Amino acid sequence: MIFTSSLLLTILSIAPESTIIAPGAKPELLQETGAGEGPAWYARLGLLTSGEGNVNLRSRDGKQSVFMEDSGSNGLLIDRQGRIVIADAKRRRIVRRELDGKITVLADRFDGMRFNQPNDLALDAKGRIYFSDPQYGGRAEMEMRDAAGKTVEGVYRIDPDGKVSRVIGREVERANGLVVSLDGKFLYVADNNNNTEGGARKLWRFDRNDDGSVDLKSQKLLQDWGKTRGPDGIKIDSKGRLFVAAGLNRPNPPFEIQDKATAGIYVFTAEGEPLELIPIPRDECTNCAFGGDDLKTLFVTAGGTLWSIKLREPGVVFWP
Repeated sequence: MIFTSSLLLTILSIAPESTIIAPGAKPELLQETGAGEGPAWYARLGLLTSGEGNVNLRSRDGKQSVFMEDSGSNGLLIDRQGRIVIADAKRRRIVRRELDGKITVLADRFDGMRFNQPNDLALDAKGRIYFSDPQYGGRAEMEMRDAAGKTVEGVYRIDPDGKVSRVIGREVERANGLVVSLDGKFLYVADNNNNTEGGARKLWRFDRNDDGSVDLKSQKLLQDWGKTRGPDGIKIDSKGRLFVAAGLNRPNPPFEIQDKATAGIYVFTAEGEPLELIPIPRDECTNCAFGGDDLKTLFVTAGGTLWSIKLREPGVVFWP
């Protein structure tokens, strides 16, 4: 069942005692700057975030520093070898920071066309990287088209051998956050066209094949946020539950005009049933990541600020 945004909030607001949040835990503001997007837990160092054009580090003892200058980054991912994969929106490419600090370009074109603004990243069990490629703001420099010449803001896959494939095209309006289910059967995609009247603010699920491709006919709508801010980053916990950054605390005309809305992390089952809302008192809530030694701390980026809250169950990371 797909709930309207207002009904979803009603359901979540009357939930019984939390099964998600640790007893007595509340969102805590950690820092006011440097955390616009891309949170990723790097166990040896602390939490990496994207902000002010850099990859920033919040060390394990809470100190802030710039980890990589002028990274142009949005989404960040630590792969199974401890390397940092970066969605470089500024240079329109996906790169990887190797263990020795060198930068490897993994993908900057598809069929000869430059990407739009690579945004977020996901990884499967075989090391295949999925990334979204939306276009926010001006569209004059867009090159990405389908066979009919229509613009595409879809999802791509990079195989371990370097091959790049488009797995989702115009089946979504503007792909953003994405994650692969724990069993590898599904790819979840946030469709976040917030700066268009009537644009998509939807969470989709696609069946995934063994070769990493997606069954486009399996596309299933899990949730629609209506006229508030749609889904952005997505993460998954050890029980397969989806943690989705979405919503606004106040309307943002002319496109995000819903009065009853709340920014935060919306938690769903793998089937898309709403479980709980973790409210964050700062707009815009862009993404989240699990971290801490027990992986039971949820870090949330919102409007450049960084928040944390303790959970009952650990999340999923790929390294170590």
